[in-house]
Amino acid sequence: MHDPRALIEMGSEAVRRLARRGYTLDLSALESLQSRRSQLITRVDELRAESKRVAQEVQQAARQGGDTETLKDRARELKEEIRSAEAEQEQVQQELRDFLLTIPNLPLDSTPEGNSDEHAVEIRRFGAPPSFSFEPKDHVDLGEALGILDFARASKLSGSRFSVSRGAGAAIERALATLFLDLHTKRHGYVEHAVPYLVTRQTMTGTGQLPKFEEDLFATGMGDRELFLIPTAEVPLTNLYADEIIPPAELPLALTAHTPCFRSEAGSYGRDTRGILRQHQFSKVEMVRICDPEDSQAELEKMLSHAEACLKELGLAYRVVQLAAGDLGFSAQITYDIEVWLPSQQTYREISSVSDCGSFQARRAGIRTRDEHGKTKPVATLNGSGLPIGRTLAALLEQCQQQDGSIVLPEALVPYLGFRRISADGTTEA
Repeated sequence: MHDPRALIEMGSEAVRRLARRGYTLDLSALESLQSRRSQLITRVDELRAESKRVAQEVQQAARQGGDTETLKDRARELKEEIRSAEAEQEQVQQELRDFLLTIPNLPLDSTPEGNSDEHAVEIRRFGAPPSFSFEPKDHVDLGEALGILDFARASKLSGSRFSVSRGAGAAIERALATLFLDLHTKRHGYVEHAVPYLVTRQTMTGTGQLPKFEEDLFATGMGDRELFLIPTAEVPLTNLYADEIIPPAELPLALTAHTPCFRSEAGSYGRDTRGILRQHQFSKVEMVRICDPEDSQAELEKMLSHAEACLKELGLAYRVVQLAAGDLGFSAQITYDIEVWLPSQQTYREISSVSDCGSFQARRAGIRTRDEHGKTKPVATLNGSGLPIGRTLAALLEQCQQQDGSIVLPEALVPYLGFRRISADGTTEA
């Protein structure tokens, strides 16, 4: 969430930067709400001061034996005026907050122009996409033929966009999660967390999922208690520090967690309905970093390298792109996507997004630190996938497939699995 005074002070510059991401800032409406709020604060303060003065005059008149009825009438009038002004102030304050909650983060000027993945700028590539002497199959055909993925039974259980992994498939998923957590905790310095998968509306609002993306969330409740299933561990990890002041000496914080993620994919319009690329439930290892705003760009590059390390460890071919301003997520000011090569599609597909949110989420969630003078200020928050398990499994099956339908897995997974090869009949071999 933005500081309204900062947006107003930026004026046309704020309008320009938000226009780059396709958002039209109604600056006059913002100025009007901010002005009304300031006027009402002043009005309430004046009425309270007058009420205090009249109360003192009533006491003085009573001590002196004077007429207090007129003063008491005025005191009652002031009490009602204060109640009315406070109610109006609260209403305007809520209108201003609701307005600010719908304004996305300001993209950095270093982000490319454009509004789709076609406008992303390639930064670098790692590894050569594998070449095959045969027509490569997609992960669905491979997984079903091997007996390690079962979409039909998943559909029987839960409907479309769910999957069941079995045998070696389930073992690979478990191995991937453990490998990624080991990399992040033992090599990259993250602290692993086990967090709730159900969170409050306030928590969802803190990281920017609400109010804008409510249709993308799964909600549940008990009685009058409302809870949302997390779309990513970014939500609980970041909000662990909501309404707290983090001592500067403790920054940066590096947090990671392996959780299920739940998304309705309401805006996907039928894309990637086949397989495990876009599901209602999937698991992911998430990274979150919290730092001083001045350090956020350096922390972004560091987090990007941590996500890339997961793919390098597996020997998977990928590329890094920087998203265009109009394609950024709501809370991000700059984002890198890592795209892994899928042979069946003969293209790179997103497997990780790594974003610097600046102080945007911190303002919403009330996460602060102190400057060199001891004054509080918002921190910066960053998040990135490191990595989603299902999409990594899909990339492994497709990039590691053999002509006979078997899969030869990377050496990095062998210590976690006890096997390296899945034969065409689904059996495993060391």
